[in-house]
Order: sequence, then C-alpha cells, then structure tokens
Amino acid sequence: MLKGFTHARLACGCRIAFREGVEGSPVTVVVDEKSPACAIPLHVRDLPLYDYREALRASTRLGPPEEEEFEEEG
Repeated sequence: MLKGFTHARLACGCRIAFREGVEGSPVTVVVDEKSPACAIPLHVRDLPLYDYREALRASTRLGPPEEEEFEEEG
C-alpha cells in the first residue's frame, strides 16, 4: 500500500518513517530516530506523530454562534 517515500528528515533533525496504518488510517507517521538537537517534546521515538484517523473525528470545538435571520419591515 505504501508507495514512494519510506523515511523523511524534519527541520529539527528528527527522522520519521511512514508505516502501514490500521483500519481507517492508510498511513501512520512515526518518529524513527529523535535528533539530539531536537527541542520538541512531542517527538518521542516510536510514537506516531500524525494518525489520519484523528482528522476524521468530529470537531470538539464550538462553532461560531448562529446568526438570527432578519425580516424586512414593511
């Protein structure tokens, strides 16, 4: 299923790998090797950086308030 790139290097120096995803997620991006110079605490070796299933979930944020419709007088 994976075609093309298998690894990439981020600007912080960490190396990421693209792995087969699980049901509902075609690709999982995992930190393959953390750079000693990386200051980003979210980059932990062997943990996913981005899981496509997260994007499919409904938003937990409140939307903008709904505007009431105005009728013209006259």
